[in-house]
Amino acid sequence: MLQGFKEFITRGNAIDLAVGVIIGGAFAPIVAAVTAVLMGIIGGLFGQPNFDQVGSFMVNDAEILPGAIVTAIINFLIVAAALYFFVVVPMNKLAARRKEENTEPEAPAEDVRVLTEIRDLLAAR
Repeated sequence: MLQGFKEFITRGNAIDLAVGVIIGGAFAPIVAAVTAVLMGIIGGLFGQPNFDQVGSFMVNDAEILPGAIVTAIINFLIVAAALYFFVVVPMNKLAARRKEENTEPEAPAEDVRVLTEIRDLLAAR
């Protein structure tokens, strides 16, 4: 049983996951700062982006706020858009640029190279 656990831990997937979680935690303040800036801009242009009171109603003494779901969805979309446009798009462009710089024409396989030489020798006769 301990051998199986050791194999699981030393496999790359578990370590990659741990690194991802730690980086995600370290990235959270950046996401929070970008969200705060965007929410401040939206708040300045359109008023406070809070839809909590939209469609609210009372059941006995409890106030039900279905608009809180709308606020959460809008906040999620803002965070997702910020991450996409400020992190994903630039990283994809950087990766594509690196890929273009590092692409070398692949050498043909050995059998293809030999067949090409044979063809060239036959054509020369």
